[in-house]
Amino acid sequence: EVIAALVTDLGLTAFWVAVGDTMLAWAIGLAIAVVAALVLGLVIGVSPFLRRFTNSSIEFLRPIPSVALIPLAVLLFGIKIESSLLLIVYACFWQVLIQVLYGVADVDNVAMQTARSYGFSYVQRVRDVVFPTMLPYLMTGIRLAAAVALILAITAELLIGTPGLGKEIALAQSGGAISGMYALILATGFLGVAINGVTRVVEKRVLSWHPSVRGEATV
Repeated sequence: EVIAALVTDLGLTAFWVAVGDTMLAWAIGLAIAVVAALVLGLVIGVSPFLRRFTNSSIEFLRPIPSVALIPLAVLLFGIKIESSLLLIVYACFWQVLIQVLYGVADVDNVAMQTARSYGFSYVQRVRDVVFPTMLPYLMTGIRLAAAVALILAITAELLIGTPGLGKEIALAQSGGAISGMYALILATGFLGVAINGVTRVVEKRVLSWHPSVRGEATV
């Protein structure tokens, strides 16, 4: 019954509109989080003072679950897409920021000193020394954040009522359409698998030069 309901949903315009709403919130929230975390991570990571100064704040804010911000999101934005974005950006930001900080910390100090001795500017050191070392960590953070973004998008739609698959699941549940509800849940599962598959493909293409990826290709 669930499979039949899912096949029926695939032919409905309303289903694809809901998928589009969910993916729109997912994409915008993930993009904002990645850009913000990348910029702040590079600024903080290359400065030992900023790393020490912000460490306690990061460790305090990072464990706060995004769902705890639901009352604030509803108060500020109501049931608009901005409410979903607040939750998505907050959750994904930390996933990416921590990975960027780890990546910057992994930069070879000898390479940095060599770049300085050759007169590399700050921008050149970040571009040619820091960024290549940090990139594998960044891609891992994006892959993890992509899954978290979908989870938070669906959660916001379920609990707040913003447009998307989560809202349709809640409506199906309240209307007693059990098969339809599980069909939509199954659809979110397939969506998550697709997102994970796409991010892994992108990660391998972006890191095709990295020894770990070349090793996988050889095997």
